[in-house]
Amino acid sequence: MSSILTTPLTEFLSQPNIESSPAWELINGCAIQKPMPTLFHSRLQRNLVNYINRHTDRFEAVQELRCLVPPYSPVPDISIIRIDRLSEEDGPFDGAPDWLIEIRSPDQSTLDLQKKILHCLSNGTQLAWLIDPGSEQVWVWQGDNLPTICSGSEALPILGNLPQLTVDAVMAMTRRL
Repeated sequence: MSSILTTPLTEFLSQPNIESSPAWELINGCAIQKPMPTLFHSRLQRNLVNYINRHTDRFEAVQELRCLVPPYSPVPDISIIRIDRLSEEDGPFDGAPDWLIEIRSPDQSTLDLQKKILHCLSNGTQLAWLIDPGSEQVWVWQGDNLPTICSGSEALPILGNLPQLTVDAVMAMTRRL
């Protein structure tokens, strides 16, 4: 993972390379390029976005959407945002998503992902999942509560009127559907 020190959010956002693939994020004043996703990571991301969007009309799930949560500029793997909060204008999302999902890659630090999640939770995110395909676990944060770690057939908390998902069902989304 490449990293360069940077200054304020406005300076970071003016850099020409931040939207290159994979995207760059600004976390704790440091510009960090996200790791390139693997096949299972990409499938899980696509299948979760499709599942969520197919089952709700109150929220929209979007992959790799830049969010502006000063002084951070995170790019969650999946941002789920209430429809009435989305702008008609193209560009980054101004604020923290209602629900964010991060999928841990093998070379990503769990602590770094947790810092990003905690910042978003302190700025309006209601629900966050950190999916670890390697351990087949999902860390879940809701509001001010400490995270819970779910696995196997445990049901995961969701927002909106989605059908219930278990950790096993989420892990199955790494396969071709």
